[in-house]
Amino acid sequence: MTRRRTHRISTITLNTGRGARATNHPYPARTPVLALDFGAVSLLVTTSAGDLVTASDVEFARQLAHEADQFARSVESKFTTPDQANESPQGKAA
Repeated sequence: MTRRRTHRISTITLNTGRGARATNHPYPARTPVLALDFGAVSLLVTTSAGDLVTASDVEFARQLAHEADQFARSVESKFTTPDQANESPQGKAA
């Protein structure tokens, strides 16, 4: 991952949960759009130009895919079902 060149000015936190989804929209005559929906808020990720893909766009898409995979793995590792939450470390109900 490359070092950030500018300082972050602001941060927006969008929480996952019911209604949150990520959808890829491929188009035959233009570049794809990734929509991240969080209830009433949508974030659209597009390439730098609607009709052209640059090397930077490809690099970012790969970085996004890698970080999304890492995020999914981290979330999955923390996930417990209600049955698992009620069990003691020995595997018996508390």
